[in-house]
Amino acid sequence: MTALIILAAGASSRLGFPKQTLLYKGKTLLEIAIEAGLKSKCRPVTVVLGSSADKIEPGIKNYNIDIIHNPDWQAGMGSSIALAIKEIQKNEGVSQVVIMLCDQPFVTSRLIDSLLYKQQETNKKIIACTYNDTIGVPVLFNRKLFDELTLLQGQEGAKKVLNAHPDDISTMPFEKGGVDIDTVGDYEALLRNA
Repeated sequence: MTALIILAAGASSRLGFPKQTLLYKGKTLLEIAIEAGLKSKCRPVTVVLGSSADKIEPGIKNYNIDIIHNPDWQAGMGSSIALAIKEIQKNEGVSQVVIMLCDQPFVTSRLIDSLLYKQQETNKKIIACTYNDTIGVPVLFNRKLFDELTLLQGQEGAKKVLNAHPDDISTMPFEKGGVDIDTVGDYEALLRNA
């Protein structure tokens, strides 16, 4: 079984208000991420909330998801990944996990499932997306790497674990993976190209 973690705990400090609630094509960015997750083969789907959780949670509580609150969200993304992995580790049926963000609006269930298929084909411990000359999220990790993920701290994202295991990675292209929303300009560009 493949679990899915959607990271949505950040404060969107460069944007000035919660990016999780930004609308794109009639849905919030977080709803787009959740629906892609729920349409994929991944279960359970877990959302990590932190900053502005009181504003964000009412909009997603009707989805069939697990919601985890990260009390240390200000410490950074690493703390959210570690917290979610520790929770998922309790489920012994989970053999791997996909980690994704809430602000990549072009992540689809097909893309998520492609990570699973690629893992079956290659038997690699890590399947990562490539875009803009980098490798990144969404990314799949085998359970053997869960302990390392639980050690992430502060601003460390999953990239630290990727960098530690270059021979265990297989990649797949994600053409619009570089589109994420960090600033008002990013959001305006997204709406212009909708």
